[in-house]
Amino acid sequence: MTDWPKVRLHVVTGKGGTGKSTVAAALALALATEGKNVLLCEVEGRQGIARMFDVDPLPFEERRLTTGLPAHGGKPGVVHALHVDPESALLEYLSLYYKLGRAGRALDKFGVIEFATTIAPGVRDVLLTGKVFEAVQRNSRNKGATQYDAVVLDAPPTGRIVQFLNVSNELAGLAKVGPIKSQSDTMMTLFRSPRTAVHLVTVLEEMPVQETHDGITELRAVDLPVGGVVVNLVRPQDLTPEQLTGTAPERIAADLEGAGVDPDPDLVASLVTEGREHAERRALETSQRTLVGELDVPTYELPRLPQGVDLGGLYELAALLRDQGMA
Repeated sequence: MTDWPKVRLHVVTGKGGTGKSTVAAALALALATEGKNVLLCEVEGRQGIARMFDVDPLPFEERRLTTGLPAHGGKPGVVHALHVDPESALLEYLSLYYKLGRAGRALDKFGVIEFATTIAPGVRDVLLTGKVFEAVQRNSRNKGATQYDAVVLDAPPTGRIVQFLNVSNELAGLAKVGPIKSQSDTMMTLFRSPRTAVHLVTVLEEMPVQETHDGITELRAVDLPVGGVVVNLVRPQDLTPEQLTGTAPERIAADLEGAGVDPDPDLVASLVTEGREHAERRALETSQRTLVGELDVPTYELPRLPQGVDLGGLYELAALLRDQGMA
């Protein structure tokens, strides 16, 4: 059972350095089970998907990426990927809605497309989110396109997520009427509906947890649906509370002797310092975990993988997300 059975669009955001792109990729793999088609989108121009899955840089075109996480002995689904850039999104928009095929490409050669997407950031975000909206809610204009059971968006960081998704408000001073205004209003009906969830990624440190709290407050203030919080890069807790407090030099020296190691004073001092730093880190993580628990949203935890995140690691994280009910 999943905590989000009605959600079609999973938006993943988080403070820089928390691993939101990794979580988005793992979530896409977790969702692509039992024959489901999932689209993993990125909009920040970093080609992060290509690096994580070790494939060539993605064009503005939906590409089959890999199979999803198998479940219950059934056939796994498929993860597709899409790298969205505003210039290509505008050309597609002109082609689909205004039939400006060659004319649109001519505008691109003269730099009009780049000018249009640079001069008005609100329009840029409408184009980026508009392509994601089109992937979720396919219509007859895009004939033959793949129908997806879910779309996962690797979105901008938490500090910009409200501005990015609240496109109708961002366009208020630019377009009062017309097709772009109409499209942005239609997109907001999806973004504010139960079919969308904005998930936030954090780590157990003060600034990311505080930014997560602020992000939830800002999302709710504009009626954007808050999903869950993924606590990423969690360190193992192999030591008991008693072991954490047992960092007296005499005890460490005795333990070294018991293990047949010479209790050199420099070695003992180094181990005492390391033990105390580890205990302080654990105390900080415990306090931040308590704050995360007070956010009143579903929470999930992913470990720090000692070998780093490769494709095998992504599948491991995907399995953990599914086991915890996120997918």
